[in-house]
This record gives sequence, C-alpha cells and structure tokens, in this order.
Amino acid sequence: MIQQIDHLGIAVRNLDEACQYYEDSLGLHCHGREEVESQKVRTAFFDCGGVHLELLEPTSEESPIAKFLEKNGEGIHHIAFRTDDIAGQLGQAAQSGIRLIHEVPFEGAANKLVAFLHPKSTHGVLTEFCMSKPS
Repeated sequence: MIQQIDHLGIAVRNLDEACQYYEDSLGLHCHGREEVESQKVRTAFFDCGGVHLELLEPTSEESPIAKFLEKNGEGIHHIAFRTDDIAGQLGQAAQSGIRLIHEVPFEGAANKLVAFLHPKSTHGVLTEFCMSKPS
C-alpha cells in the first residue's frame, strides 16, 4: 500500500552547482550523497518537510538521466511513492493495465528497493515505487 510521497527526482547537469542553489538560496540541508552505479547517476538528498528532493546527475552518456537531460533539460524527472509492499504495488499496477518498466524491484539509492512505471501509461509522469530494503 502506498504510504506517502517519498521524493521528487530532479535531473541536473551539475550536482555541485545544483546543491549550492538548494543550500544557499533555499536554505535546505543536503543530508547525503551517493553514486548509484546501476543507474549511472550521482545523487544528493534534501529533506523538505518529510518529502525528499533527490538531485540526479548522470555519470555516463548512457544514463537514463543523461538521455532525459538531452531531451528535456533540467527539471523534475519523476515522483516516487513509498510503499510497504513494492511487489504488491507492481502487481496492482500491472493488473490495472499499467506498463511496468521494471517487473522486479532493484537496489536504488538510500538503501531502497525501487521500480518504475512507464510514463506512457501514467499520464506522462514517470512514477517510482520505493521501499526500504528488508533487514
């Protein structure tokens, strides 16, 4: 079951410059950076009232974020919903006719399992389900 909006993914060309904006201009605090090799990105996280902003910088031209930046420029890339049952959420989405990008969750940033739904079947919004990895 979806519990809340977990984060908004924001594609940026330069993580350091973008972090400076969020810290200096908005007064937010970066509470972690991480490289996710499987997605070829570097990330930085900011908390804004319990909803996180995840800045995403590509580390390779083959990164999905690099392709997004080329096509769309910097900006909101995806919305992520926290769930307590990612497999169940994917099953529910598939049963309702939603096209899954990932049928099986994979390890994402911040020690979470993640999977995405295709924006062509979600009214143009790349949608992510995420769940803390079981310990």
